[in-house]
Amino acid sequence: MEENKVLATVNGKEITEQEVHTFINGLGPQVAMQFQSPDGIKKVVDELVNQEVMYLDAIENKLDEEETFKAELEKVKEFVLKQYSINKLLSNISATEGEVSKFYEDNKEQFKMPESARASHILVEEEEKAKEIVDEINGGLSFEDAARKYSICPSKDNGGDLGEFTKGKMVPEFEEAAFSIEEGKLSEPVKTQFGYHIIKVQYKKESSTRTLEEVKDQISQQIVAMKQQEKYLNKTEELRNKYEVKINL
Repeated sequence: MEENKVLATVNGKEITEQEVHTFINGLGPQVAMQFQSPDGIKKVVDELVNQEVMYLDAIENKLDEEETFKAELEKVKEFVLKQYSINKLLSNISATEGEVSKFYEDNKEQFKMPESARASHILVEEEEKAKEIVDEINGGLSFEDAARKYSICPSKDNGGDLGEFTKGKMVPEFEEAAFSIEEGKLSEPVKTQFGYHIIKVQYKKESSTRTLEEVKDQISQQIVAMKQQEKYLNKTEELRNKYEVKINL
């Protein structure tokens, strides 16, 4: 279908397919889905026609000349002009490569990644049961199958996989064991407030600092935001001195 196909005409004014799509997209993703069918498109066209005839009726009855309307229009105009003015003030602000590099060097602590690990576990209530499971795994049962069969933790559905985590995210007893055992090895049963854990570490990562390349976009956004804030505050301070301002608090 043509993007600008005319779907209706009201008193000579065309309602195009593009206008219909713009209206639908403005409803938000979930609501918009309800109007993607031919029947939905027809309902939107009907609504746009309804709005257009209401507009024509309002003009014919000179509602646009009523003082109440003019007051409402002035409020809308004021709001839009404020936003337009702020956007115009803050447009064209950017961060140079030099500024990004300097920010990175001056704030490297922000980009440090703590030591992390990825581990799986099997959680049971009794130590003796945990030891029996360790024996079964050593006897050939896969860790993942053992987790699905015995673990009382919801992670059993993923073979016990807890994903990657950094130091300080797990209870101390679990964390101490996870960061001390070798990759691929099983821990002895570890007691925590939740029960007894058999832990298997898939990999461990040493603490590191993210590279400039990894964080340059994040830094650029941060610098732009700081520049915009500074420019806005400086401008408003200048205007507060220009115009009469009284704050009654």
